Order: sequence, then structure tokens, then C-alpha cells
Amino acid sequence: MTNKNIKPRRWCATLLVLAGLSALLSSCSSLPTIVPDMDTQSARTIQMKGGRGVLSEAQSKAVLEKLRAQNADNTLLDRHVAIEGAITGSPLVTGNKVTLLIDGPATYASMQQAIQAARYHINMETYIMEDDEVGRQFADLLIAMQNKGVQVNLMYDSVGALNTPRTFFQPMIDAGIQVLEYNPLNPTQLRKDWEVNQRDHRKLLVVDGKTAFVGGINISSVYSSGSFSTRKKKPRVNAEGEQIPWRDTQVRIDGPVALEFQKLFVDTWNKQRGPALGDHRYFPTVAPAGNEIVRAIGSSPDDPYSVIYATFISAIQHAEKAIYLTNAYFVPDPQLRDSLKDAARRGVDVRLILPSHSDSSLVLYASRSFYQELLEAGIRIYERQDALLHSKTALIDGVWSTIGSTNLDWRSFVYNQEINAVILSPQFGVQMKSMFDRDLGASKEITKEQWEQRPISERMKEFGASVWARLL
Repeated sequence: MTNKNIKPRRWCATLLVLAGLSALLSSCSSLPTIVPDMDTQSARTIQMKGGRGVLSEAQSKAVLEKLRAQNADNTLLDRHVAIEGAITGSPLVTGNKVTLLIDGPATYASMQQAIQAARYHINMETYIMEDDEVGRQFADLLIAMQNKGVQVNLMYDSVGALNTPRTFFQPMIDAGIQVLEYNPLNPTQLRKDWEVNQRDHRKLLVVDGKTAFVGGINISSVYSSGSFSTRKKKPRVNAEGEQIPWRDTQVRIDGPVALEFQKLFVDTWNKQRGPALGDHRYFPTVAPAGNEIVRAIGSSPDDPYSVIYATFISAIQHAEKAIYLTNAYFVPDPQLRDSLKDAARRGVDVRLILPSHSDSSLVLYASRSFYQELLEAGIRIYERQDALLHSKTALIDGVWSTIGSTNLDWRSFVYNQEINAVILSPQFGVQMKSMFDRDLGASKEITKEQWEQRPISERMKEFGASVWARLL
């Protein structure tokens, strides 16, 4: 990754320090305490939706019975369905087609195809939009669609796009695209009390209310090459000058659940006092496109607590067989660490794939400061080699999957706007396990014995970084 590209995250960390530790800590939201014995009776009254609205109790029961028929262990499936109903306020939505997208080239190709097929509107929300080859490709495409009469609404984060000149967005604005900067750093453009620590980390694209993309991929040329291909374009360089591709995951969802993601986009747009969106068929009737059950989950620092965090903790606490997590910035709070350790101690196969390289060395060493206690609990830790891991995915018990923008750190759970898709499907779980195994094959396991032999200099870096864990 070039120095140009690594600045947003480093600059953000510097900005937090300058804002003052006391002010930041006083504004911290608290993480909720999640109890393991959630209301398992909620499975009987769980809200489910289809393309024509809320399903009746009989229809919901039929959908769940069909899902159970696909799964050998219905107890696990029922438990995770119940937990989802107890924790979140958003409905399970049936009738979706879910496509797993690995790395930038596949993601951008699918996104561009969906954009080109748009008839009414395109809503894009991103943390970073670079003024580079990929950024200009998307800008040109969005302008072309706006010129065809498709309304384009673009929202980007002020810190995430700190290195993108305002002149990059001007041609889009001139074409009629509505461009909104989230929490502008410029004091003259403030829309509410200045909360520089609150950022929009979501990566969301909704087309015509029927197709949604969610994941960890920003609009940037760092994703120009795949992380598994033997024939790569020249990759970017990281902070140490090493050439390295980026490894990330996105999901395309066609079907009624796109409307739930649409609601999250519109809610943020309105809270940021964006211009009127107008009438461009944002909430049409959406026909079923597949058989998957999906839940759209968004979290905001304005919420009492992160629903995504609560969902993660509950799914981990109720896991019975396996927990497979892949995450870019792993700086877990005590409750998350305890939940993972408790799961391993009760016999759950807990495996973490984490980065061996990072665009933030501070986060990398803060993450490693927790390895010792996790390894001692029986958790297996792997570091992805030959790629900069930026993916944020989880697979639990083979039936509960999530893909999104959420890292397992304080920043994601307390300060950021994040968005995830939860897919309840043993069939999709097979695809997630295959992807996890591919990453596992490109990773190096960190054993307890090896870790105890690391140099004192590494331990000192870990300790120093851990002091800043809540602010990274």
C-alpha cells in the first residue's frame, strides 16, 4: 500500500490523540453486557419478510421448516435463528440470492454490472473513495448513469477520503449527482455537534432497491489485484515498501433484503441533513431472487449500543461446534475475549485468521498483545501471508455467516457507522468454509510455544500498542 493510501487510518489515529484523551473517553459509548441465556422462545414469534411484506406465522413456519430440511443439525440452526430474533430489531428476509465476492476485481466487476443495469437510482456509501484509477472509473460510470436519468446519491467519509481532493467530486456534482460528506472536518460545514471521532466506515451500494453490496472493500486501486491469483497486476506497497496485494470480501445480495439496506442508507443520509432524495422508486416491490434468508444489520455511534456487537457476542456464546473468524483489525474488548475463550474451553473449534501485515502497525501490535491469553485458552490463531488482510467475516456452526464492514475492535463497535449482512444458511456456510480454508492454506499458524519465544522488542511494541486499544 502506498504512503498516500495509508494516511487515512494513521491520520485518524493522530487526530484522536490531538482531540484529547479526556474528551474522547468521556464521549465513549459503553459496550453492552450480553447474557448467554437469551430468550429462545423468540423463534416462535420471529419477524420474517418476503418480497410482499411481513410473512404470516404459517408462512414463516414453512420457511423455517424448509431451512431446517437443508441442515443435518436442526438444534444449531434453531438456536441461531432464535438468537437473531432476540438481539436485533431488523427482520429476517426471505427470497434472496447471495453471491460471495472475493477480492477487488470480482467485486468491482459485479458492482459495475449492477450500476450499468440501474434504471431509477444508485445509492453508494463508502469510507474511502480514492482519486486513482479505480476511483475515476467509478466516478465516470456514475456520471454516465446520472446523464442517462438515473439518480445517483453518493456519501463518503470525511476522514476516510481525507487525501481525495474536493476537485475529484466536482464533476459528479456538476452532472447532478448528490454528493454528501459524512461529518465534515471543515468546521464551516458542520451539520451537528462536532464528533470527529464518529466516522462512517460502511461500504454499501444499493441499486434500484433490489440489489445490495456489503463488505469491506472501499473504492481504491489497492484492490486492483486478487490475493490468490498467480497472475497479478503490480500490487501496491505497504508502509515498509513491500509489494503486497489486498485480501478482502464482499457480498452481493439480490432480493427483498436490499430494501432493508436501503433504509439504513436513507436514515444516515437524513441524519446528515443531506439534500432531499426525491422520488426515484427507492422502495419498490421486490420479487424473490433466490432462497437465502438474510438480515441487514447496521450500527451507529448514536445508538444506545452496537447491535452488530451484541449479535456477534450472542452468536459466539451460543456456538456449539465451530467459530471461524477472519478480521483485519482485531483489538477485542474483554467480553469478546472471554466469549471466545469460554467457547474454546467448552470444546468449540475456535480459529482466527488475522493479518501478518497491516496498514496500521499500531493496530497490528495491539492485536498481537492478546495472542498469549487466547492461545492459552486453546484458540488457534493464523496470520495470512503474502497479502494484506482487510476482510471482516465470520462463520459459526456452519449455519450463521456474516460479511460486512465491522472490525472486531473498539472503533467499530463504539465510534463507527458499520453495516453487516447475516446469512442463515447451511448451503452458504459451505461456501464460507471453503473461503476460510483457502485463507487458512495461505496462512501461518501461531503456536503457543513459538509465541513464547518471540523477542523482548516485539513484546514491548505489543505492550505500547495495547495502551491505545480503545482509541485505535
